[in-house]
Amino acid sequence: MADVNRGNRPLSPHLQIYRWQVPMLTSILTRISGNALVVAALLIVWWLLAAATSESYFAVADAVLRSWLGKLVFLGSIWAIWYHFLAGLRHLYYDSGRGLDIPTAEKLGWGCIIGSVVLTLLTVIIL
Repeated sequence: MADVNRGNRPLSPHLQIYRWQVPMLTSILTRISGNALVVAALLIVWWLLAAATSESYFAVADAVLRSWLGKLVFLGSIWAIWYHFLAGLRHLYYDSGRGLDIPTAEKLGWGCIIGSVVLTLLTVIIL
């Protein structure tokens, strides 16, 4: 094997080299929001199972879901649903072969991020 001095070279790729880009951010947000939706779905299933089990167990589950933490989780879930919806529309647009250049991809990414926040706020205000 070749004599390679690995001690003087940086590990690549690493976060000090990369500049954050919108497509990178939207990819990360898609994974985070997807996991947040799984957590919210598990909480809803737990709440429904507690309702079917007993009144005292339902009271515990209901108290957790109505607490500030439960409300925060569901607020995040509302955002995640809107974000996934907008990101899905963006990917349908990509699948048609359009919007694949960098400036358009960045605009669509910002549209997903800002749009999901605005739609979340509208949902909370209306409901």
